[in-house]
Amino acid sequence: MSRLPSSDFERTTSAPRDAPLSVEGRRRLVKRCQTRPIAHVAAEMGISRSCASKWVNRWRLHGDAGLQDRPSSPHRSPNATPAWVIEQIESWRREHKWSAQRITDELVSIGFVIDRRTVSRHLTRLGLGKRRFIDPGGENNRKPGKITARWPGHMVHLDVKKVGRIPDGGGWRIHGRDSDQAKVASRAKSAGAKRGYVYLHSVVDGFSRLAYTEPLGDEKGATAAAFLLRRTPEGAAPSRGCRPSFCLVKALEAVAGIEPA
Repeated sequence: MSRLPSSDFERTTSAPRDAPLSVEGRRRLVKRCQTRPIAHVAAEMGISRSCASKWVNRWRLHGDAGLQDRPSSPHRSPNATPAWVIEQIESWRREHKWSAQRITDELVSIGFVIDRRTVSRHLTRLGLGKRRFIDPGGENNRKPGKITARWPGHMVHLDVKKVGRIPDGGGWRIHGRDSDQAKVASRAKSAGAKRGYVYLHSVVDGFSRLAYTEPLGDEKGATAAAFLLRRTPEGAAPSRGCRPSFCLVKALEAVAGIEPA
């Protein structure tokens, strides 16, 4: 009686929940079939004759090891990723903390073509799928830098917020849903009128923390550039000693379509 190598049975899988036979049930099946016909035993145990014959033949060839569940994975995978590539993926991920796309590009540059999703799958199997898995404590993380503005106008932050247009005199949140203003707005809405949106352009100076907000009609680049040019510290508050960059002003004039003076 021959036996399969032990490595073939180390990669065992759990049986399905609706499996009619467990490992012990297969042993009982084999024991009964030694003295009785396979068809009779299969009918008593509620399985097909082919299923019973399969387990009996496996037991005859491999003994008790043949009664174990076999994995569904193939014995050979010609297109599997080579071991050296997986080692290189793990090395680059741990040492450089590169993303899957960066690792893919590096492998392509050295002549090995691989898909980014394949790299992501290997990183997940290695337990390195997420950035925090590489260094859970965060000791090797990059330290956040501090942005320091040296003079007014050196660093300016611009933000645009899209909000619903508020009716003149306030909406229903101020006057209530049964107010005259709410009824007028409801009738206009039923007639097809649209209140629309307003775009709040806000600018904050990184040195003085001076902020300014202006409602505008859209959020296009030219509109934002014109707003920032109008509210540059040089034009808004010359007495504060603001010194905007000459190149920044010229770039904003070009985007906004303003002819230089």
